[in-house]
Amino acid sequence: MNNPYFRGVPWQRFMEFISPSADRFAVIKKILEEAALPHRVIEMAGSRHIIITSSPVSPGQTLGRRKPVILVAHYDRAEGSPGANDNSAGVFLLLETAIKLESGKVKNWLVILTDKEELKEGEGLEIQGAYTLGLSFKNTKMENSSIFCFDACGVGDTLVISTTADLLLRKEKGGEKLQKSVLELQKLALDTARNLGMVKVLLAPTPFSDDAGFLRAGLAAQNITMLPSEECNPLVAELRKNPAFAEVLISAESRKSSRILSIPETWRGLNSPSDSHLRLTPENFRTVVRFAEELCRG
Repeated sequence: MNNPYFRGVPWQRFMEFISPSADRFAVIKKILEEAALPHRVIEMAGSRHIIITSSPVSPGQTLGRRKPVILVAHYDRAEGSPGANDNSAGVFLLLETAIKLESGKVKNWLVILTDKEELKEGEGLEIQGAYTLGLSFKNTKMENSSIFCFDACGVGDTLVISTTADLLLRKEKGGEKLQKSVLELQKLALDTARNLGMVKVLLAPTPFSDDAGFLRAGLAAQNITMLPSEECNPLVAELRKNPAFAEVLISAESRKSSRILSIPETWRGLNSPSDSHLRLTPENFRTVVRFAEELCRG
């Protein structure tokens, strides 16, 4: 790549990471060693999750006065897809964020790169890596953290703060406490974007990511993604015209329906061979890094 964004740690390894035969776990380990970032690996239920932190932190430990902020991105990809946007860009953007936070001596944050976010047809959320990870967080009182999942953040100029969890929890009895926590995360995301002077911000339902597994485990998590502004306006118009369209966005099965052309093109290209580096918009990467960094600086 000729784009200057793809030079230096961690980006010089991006093309290696999205190559068909890549050992993506090994590539991440190399990057962490090159950047001298403290990290550890948690293996559970057949998944390997990578935890990066500014200092040794044990699950359940309280860091400072405010809640720890956990930034999450899954490093697995759908079979047959380069996974450039889903979710290689998200991984590398959080790796860059971690490097900046560490060099700035910022505390009270974790970056977790999760395994097994992508589910095969017929698999339930209990198979997702974030689900078992979420259960372990609950058992160690890590549920007091503010969890933000970054997925498909490599294409577009508009920050999309997902309302999917809120929409689903409204329908569930007994989910009021969890819904309140989700709304607090949404507010934190909106306040952070406002503090940064970001004008291209959208609240809208999105496809699920690791937030689905965390929610199933009883933990609030906020999904963050990006879309091109030219795809946002039709999405908003469709949702206003037909609020039930949110179900199409949320459900993988529904996204195979006859209304697939109403789904933003960026999301239609996920989990497919067309999810290549050629679709990425690196000129907007700085927006995501600034946002993620500000969440942790608080």
